[in-house]
Amino acid sequence: MAALLLHFEDERAAAQRLAQACGIPAASIESHRFPDEELRLRLPVNAQGKLPGQLVIYRSLDRPNDKLIELMLVARQARELGARSLTLVAPYLAYMRQDMAFHPGEIVSQKVVGRFLADLFDAVITVDPHLHRIRTLDEAIALPHAISLSGAPMLAQLIARHHDKPLLIGPDAESAQWIEAAARVHGFDYGVCTKQRHGDKQVEITLPAVPVHGRAVVLLDDVASSGRTLAVAARLLRDAGAASVDVAVTHALFAGDALDVIQSAGVAHVWSTDCIAHPSNAIEMAPALAQALTPLLK
Repeated sequence: MAALLLHFEDERAAAQRLAQACGIPAASIESHRFPDEELRLRLPVNAQGKLPGQLVIYRSLDRPNDKLIELMLVARQARELGARSLTLVAPYLAYMRQDMAFHPGEIVSQKVVGRFLADLFDAVITVDPHLHRIRTLDEAIALPHAISLSGAPMLAQLIARHHDKPLLIGPDAESAQWIEAAARVHGFDYGVCTKQRHGDKQVEITLPAVPVHGRAVVLLDDVASSGRTLAVAARLLRDAGAASVDVAVTHALFAGDALDVIQSAGVAHVWSTDCIAHPSNAIEMAPALAQALTPLLK
């Protein structure tokens, strides 16, 4: 079955790297936004007005609200135009953190968005989804091929090229899985902070009981959003005598002034994967994504 990778113009570079790694062609979805904010999309059909039987759609779901509508429109129309197999490659997967109702009436977005994607696609591939109370991605997206990769090993390799014996620090308990995975790659020392959140931008951090004085420290996490947690941790580490503090994250959301906040806390380098396009990107995920995607291409 012929395969084609579809992407939007704002993600052309990363999508084409993945297509090249898989040895399949790539094509752009034409998009126009009307003054009332509605979208007009056009798929790259052949001379007969058809699409190949197998489509891969590349769409990272940072700033997700419009993108989820895009996916619904593209997937539904693609089925009508001949696509029999649809795979979503979403290096960043939104709406995964709300996995339970903390107050009466709260919508559990993980379940809702998970069902939404499972209804549209035959397979989903993502990187470091923000999962807390479930162990595997298929518990959120009920598909035979709900594949979760990790950027931690590649970030660890990057860190090893910059520091001989770094100390990896996770900014909160939720980062423990990434810290442990990264530390195993090169046998790095590591520790995990404890955090109390008092709002979207107010956090209280306690450093782990590991010596940091004179060490090259790298704060490692799956996502940087407001930047406040990383900034507070960085200041505490510098006050504790760390020789340097760098930041490495899988997903560079960096909302608003987040990057400035992190850098003003004394952070020397900020590294991220290209799951979300950002000037801090230092790792290309195409090889890992291709390794997961290729067995699905028949």
